Amino acid sequence: MSPRFTPSALVIAFALAAAAAASSEQLAARAAADRPVHTYSIVARDSVTGELGVAVQSHWFSVGPVVPWARAGVGAVATQSLVLVSYGPLGLDLMEQGMSAREALEKLVDEDSHASVRQVAMIDRDGNVAAHTGDSCIAHASHRTGAGYSVQANMMLTGRVPAAMAAAYESAEGDLAERMIAALEAAESAGGDIRGRQSAAILVVRAVPSDEPWSDVIMDLRIEDHPQPVEELRRLVRLARAYEFENLGDEAMAGGDLAAAMEAYGEAAKLAPDNLELAFWQGVSLINVGRDDEGISIITPVIERDPNWKELLGRLPRSGLLRADGARLEKIMSALP
Repeated sequence: MSPRFTPSALVIAFALAAAAAASSEQLAARAAADRPVHTYSIVARDSVTGELGVAVQSHWFSVGPVVPWARAGVGAVATQSLVLVSYGPLGLDLMEQGMSAREALEKLVDEDSHASVRQVAMIDRDGNVAAHTGDSCIAHASHRTGAGYSVQANMMLTGRVPAAMAAAYESAEGDLAERMIAALEAAESAGGDIRGRQSAAILVVRAVPSDEPWSDVIMDLRIEDHPQPVEELRRLVRLARAYEFENLGDEAMAGGDLAAAMEAYGEAAKLAPDNLELAFWQGVSLINVGRDDEGISIITPVIERDPNWKELLGRLPRSGLLRADGARLEKIMSALP
């Protein structure tokens, strides 16, 4: 016999279905808001340049889109533990509207009914810092603030991580990215995340915003999944600096300052001696100013490792990227392996 449904049974069934749907939506919304990104991080401002930055490592896939937030001329935020991502953009909005880091953080914490599971740090354009570690964050969990920085960690193997990070940041030399990486390395040395490691990220923005927001980000690097994410992040920071020097060399070459160009290219080569791309374009730049022999000497080992670069070189004159054609181009190509 087919089952029979009375009107009241249908009402109950629809109500249960609606409740289940609502419950699923609530769970999905909460899952999107409260992600278990237990980790350690640093927010900081360079007292000389005014640059603002965040660096983070976590045993969580792709931490970069979740924890670090920064805006040129405004501030930086790290939001973690059972992370509510909105602390990042909302905190930056409040600081851009004129609130200090402390005022912005206190406002958002007061409005958060689950503040006890949050860990958040903020720094504003003036270097003022504020941090919050909720009572329900998983031990070991704490933060430490200093002049122009805050370090914070939760679910650590030991309670020594924030102190180690602070000491490393304060004693490290170099630019803001270098000092923040030093803080992450110190966290690892002090035990790091009790679960291990998986992803890392670094974000650095300029002190003063420009009319071209895409140029306000100095560094934005992410390690999504790696057995040694901090070590890999340092490698990418080094490579990013090499490309910065390469760009400076190109700009100097375009401006006719050959000495400055060669100095910048030299720094790029030191930072990334095995990078074929950088060496190739350095050689092209030298050929373009008539220093064919030097350019050929740089490009030769590139082609020896990968002959496709010679094919590419021959295609460049048509695009105007290599100022050599006819007999001169033939001479250059014949001098290469």
